[in-house]
Amino acid sequence: MSELLAPALSGAAAGLGVAMPMGAMSVLLLQEAVRERRPAVAAAAGIAAVDLGYAALATALGPWVAAHVTPAEAWIRLAASAILLTIATRGLLPTRPAPPPTNASPGAGASAGPATELGTEPGPSAGAGPGPGPGSGANAGPSAGPSAGAGAGAGRTFARYVGLTAVNPTTALYFAALTTAQGAALRAGAAGAAFVTGVALASLLWQQALVALGALAGSRISPAARTWTFRLGYGLVAAYAVKIAFPLP
Repeated sequence: MSELLAPALSGAAAGLGVAMPMGAMSVLLLQEAVRERRPAVAAAAGIAAVDLGYAALATALGPWVAAHVTPAEAWIRLAASAILLTIATRGLLPTRPAPPPTNASPGAGASAGPATELGTEPGPSAGAGPGPGPGSGANAGPSAGPSAGAGAGAGRTFARYVGLTAVNPTTALYFAALTTAQGAALRAGAAGAAFVTGVALASLLWQQALVALGALAGSRISPAARTWTFRLGYGLVAAYAVKIAFPLP
């Protein structure tokens, strides 16, 4: 048992090393948690699943991964940058103030309530969160039971975050470098499994800690502060997207 402790701890350190830096995925995960916690839990599991997959692949085929990913790294970075810029743009557009309604009938104006007249940002319960995500469809009304819709939304969120995390070549190269450096120590089945398990658990715990932090903040900040938080977060995602695009292929 003691011979498996060292690779497990090494895997945990590697998992925290790739998860803790606040990159674009961390910002997006926090945004998701501010909107709604359940899809954010699925998003965190998606990120950790990719870390698990890359760690397992690198443990088994470390030198092969490094040799085949490195030549295409610049093109993969460019594709990831384009995807992140698209997400940031879609997230920023709904935060712009809506134009005043025109040709509105008196009945519609009266039913809209004071929030519409004052231009107040709708809260998360209205399903109009600033940016794409499962929370944006929450206006189906009480008759649409939460179980089926929430489950489908969590599944879509999980798949989306798996795809977004998987296009980042840095994660694959990071694990390939670590496992190649440790050489045959991780080639044994038990040691390699302990390393991968440590990576997955550490990554999942860190991502879920971010979800808890985002959900806590979302329940305490005002709608206006939440809107500015989204603007800042998606602005950081856009800046990170530009950063990873260079140097160009």
